[in-house]
Amino acid sequence: MQPHEERVVTEKQELDEKLAKLKSFCFSPGSPVFKALPPEDRDLLEDQSTVMEQYSKILGRRIARFPKV
Repeated sequence: MQPHEERVVTEKQELDEKLAKLKSFCFSPGSPVFKALPPEDRDLLEDQSTVMEQYSKILGRRIARFPKV
């Protein structure tokens, strides 16, 4: 794998870890901190989660196109 390809794989792994933590914070039942946030902040975090999911999917599609060794 080329160095730039390795960076994309690492970027996706790191993004997926952050996304999992964000989803856990936002969507876990009994997340009192999230529920205590103002509605606009909750909406922004949910929007952020959606965009991060899209970004992760794009990175996954890019990785799938890398030449197989």
